[in-house]
Amino acid sequence: MDIPRPNAAKEKRRKRIIIASIVAVALIGVTFALSRLKPAAPTVDRNLVWIDTVKRGPMVRQVRGLGTLVPEEIRWIAARTEGRVDRIVLRPGAIVKPDSVILVLNNPTVVEAAISAVSQLKSAEAELGNLKVTVQKGVLDAEAGLANAKSNFETTRLQAQVNEELFKDGLVSTLELQRSKVAAEDASTLYEIEQKRFAFTKESIAPQLAVKEAEVDRVRAQAKLRQDEADALSVRAGVPGVLQVLPVEVGAQVQPGANLARVADPGRLKAEVRIAETQAKDIQIGQVSSIDTRNGIVAGHVSRIDPSVQNGTVTVDVSLEGELPRGARPDLSVDGTIELERLDDVVYVGRPAFGQERSTVQIFKLDADGVYALRTPVELGRSSVNTIEIVKGLHPGDRVILSDMTPQDANERIRLN
Repeated sequence: MDIPRPNAAKEKRRKRIIIASIVAVALIGVTFALSRLKPAAPTVDRNLVWIDTVKRGPMVRQVRGLGTLVPEEIRWIAARTEGRVDRIVLRPGAIVKPDSVILVLNNPTVVEAAISAVSQLKSAEAELGNLKVTVQKGVLDAEAGLANAKSNFETTRLQAQVNEELFKDGLVSTLELQRSKVAAEDASTLYEIEQKRFAFTKESIAPQLAVKEAEVDRVRAQAKLRQDEADALSVRAGVPGVLQVLPVEVGAQVQPGANLARVADPGRLKAEVRIAETQAKDIQIGQVSSIDTRNGIVAGHVSRIDPSVQNGTVTVDVSLEGELPRGARPDLSVDGTIELERLDDVVYVGRPAFGQERSTVQIFKLDADGVYALRTPVELGRSSVNTIEIVKGLHPGDRVILSDMTPQDANERIRLN
């Protein structure tokens, strides 16, 4: 028979309360534990990021920029006179000598002026020659007059001496003696006048010829100018090199001073490298450089720094040293690298895709296992083309991610797979 249990319901209720309390405490514990867990780290494909190791040692600071090869000596050939392009003899790319004719201009007025100037020169030279003959004849006439005067003077002087001796012997009258003396004095005076005339005639030759010779020189210079203008209608290179630019065509009308052709020496080239203005502050004259022509690397040094900034870049001229690689020519695109300085013992790493020198950036540093990467603040120092100095935050041997991790800005930790 069944035995009645008056406390059975109470015991059953107590067990339920105990079990419910235990379950509630367990749920609270699990909830608290879950709240303390870190969120799951997002996964990043290891093959899609650039990982580098921090190193210690020497670091070469460099800057790099794109540029072109340009001739050190460029000559623009300008038109001396107005004219029409009548014929083009050479085209760009032709090798020229100083007397090579590039093109021919046509201007009848210039040719006519040159012919007229040459005719005037011949006329002036003929007049000069005629003047020389005239003055020489004058000198000869003066010299003949001087000779006659001297002969007459000697004759009258001797006659006066003879008459004076005869007068002493009573053979000549006083009147005849006086007459011979007067004739001798007149002859002496005339002789002195002829001497002065001869000297004056000789001295007047140089001034007369100088005036005419100056006129001839003026006409000759004018004729040379006109002839040079006529000769300049055949446009010549003037220097050895390669014809680079010919901005005119047959039939074009050109004005004085217009550029007709450009000639450059292809054997003497320099590189014009454009460096970003933020990286150009440490560049100095004489720094070692290297120019990559994509067919060889040429050593050089900085020879000039443009004082102005254009389109965010500074143009730096690099003078090349040694023989140029095959295929090097003006306007060839090149890469230029300029060495700023050599740092002997620094901590450095590959240059990240973000952050400038002397700034603080956040970089993901890998743990010892290389599975997880934790965001780490890093202070950067001096930079180069491919490397940058580490001032604080990393140590030699640390591995870091240098790729752009902007999509993970909200995460402090990532997992690499």
